[in-house]
Amino acid sequence: MLILLVEDDTDQLEPIRAALAKVGHTVDAVEDGDTAQWLMSQKDYDLLILDWMLPKVSGIQLCRQYRNSGKTSPVLMLTAKDTTQDKVIGLDAGADDYLVKPIDIIELLARVRALGRRSPLWQSDTLTLSSLHLDRNNLTITKDNTTTQLSGREFQLMEYLMRHPRQVLTYTQIEQALWGWGDEPESNAITTLVRRLRQRLQTVGAKDWLENVYGIGYRLNISE
Repeated sequence: MLILLVEDDTDQLEPIRAALAKVGHTVDAVEDGDTAQWLMSQKDYDLLILDWMLPKVSGIQLCRQYRNSGKTSPVLMLTAKDTTQDKVIGLDAGADDYLVKPIDIIELLARVRALGRRSPLWQSDTLTLSSLHLDRNNLTITKDNTTTQLSGREFQLMEYLMRHPRQVLTYTQIEQALWGWGDEPESNAITTLVRRLRQRLQTVGAKDWLENVYGIGYRLNISE
């Protein structure tokens, strides 16, 4: 998933970002509400994780603005506020879930998995498209009972392609979806990644599913 993480405490921001990235998520990790506002207007996130207390623009304000813009992706609030009234304020602002600090990383990842299942494409912890099955827990892809292991970045690309089947995805779209805020890929990174993913797809008999649209980007074509 593409996740926006907003947390002004760098001692908490980096461990959360690293934990999310380790299990295959792409994370835009920022420390202030102003930057978060801009990113929310530029990208379509699968999940937002917002700290309540932020300088200038609070997490509650960000959540309200996000909902008022008509966007429906899940929002997880992080906060030290733990009274019933505080929880009601967060939920009324449009949050879907609420996690009280100090954050337990294992619990956070479980909440993220639960919120991610709200996508209609996910069946339990597997994303299924025709005969292709992507397992988010093991970072594997399976077709016709043949399974191959993916790296974290390969998994991110495969997930993004499967969420947008038959759609031409530009190089810019792929870059924004796979590389977090401030993390610029090398000039040939996408080409190299696509080549590696094609090798994995060849292992399960689906190499031709990943099509190069010359000069524009790539498309996942389902040939069954």
